[in-house]
Amino acid sequence: MKVLRTIAEMRLWRRALSGTLGFVPTMGALHEGHGSLVETSKQHNGATVVSIFVNPTQFNNQDDLKNYPRTEERDLLLLQDWGVDAAFVPRASEIYAGGCNYEVGEKNHSLILCGAHRPGHFTGVLTVVAKLFNIVQPERAYFGEKDFQQLKLISAMVEALNMPLEIVACPTIREADGLAKSSRNVRLTPAERELAARLPQILKRSADPATARMELQRAGFKLDYVEDLWGRRLAAVHLGNVRLIDNVEI
Repeated sequence: MKVLRTIAEMRLWRRALSGTLGFVPTMGALHEGHGSLVETSKQHNGATVVSIFVNPTQFNNQDDLKNYPRTEERDLLLLQDWGVDAAFVPRASEIYAGGCNYEVGEKNHSLILCGAHRPGHFTGVLTVVAKLFNIVQPERAYFGEKDFQQLKLISAMVEALNMPLEIVACPTIREADGLAKSSRNVRLTPAERELAARLPQILKRSADPATARMELQRAGFKLDYVEDLWGRRLAAVHLGNVRLIDNVEI
């Protein structure tokens, strides 16, 4: 597996490929959910590249950025085991070499749900994903349905800006008790981790968002939102210092 740390290295490696390229953008702290994206990409493409980049422009809370898990050595070993062809691991100074003077924004769906509670978050997400697409130039990119609002926004960006690639949505990978796998789960205390498994259960069994909100609050969750949109029930909650998101089909 090649480890590429500069845009020049990434582009040189890309030009040498003859087949299709699948791309899995990540912020590291990899788990089985990322592994499922990699496996799907390997089935669809001649080669797969995974990026590891903790994007500073999508964090409106600097403590969240500071505390985000960074496990590069472990992540690279996992990617090697998963059979990834290349890992793109740039520094922020490489991705934002000219500063952050240009941004990709969205005027509607980026302002609701997570966007309403994390101002500027989706502008940071869309900007860095657009940059990564331009650098990596994949035929397909793979995103999990756990971050459903993000998935919808990135898919719409690709269509609106006529980007020449396909966005592939992949099902949420869950723990045995139903909790969606997330890099943030490791920050939960044992008691919080046990309670967290009730989030998808309550979302599924509640008759409507209002009922789900009431049950989640009674269980001990602090709520950002529970809403029905796009055929999903989407929620963002807090347990201690950890913010969790999830969604289920309705």
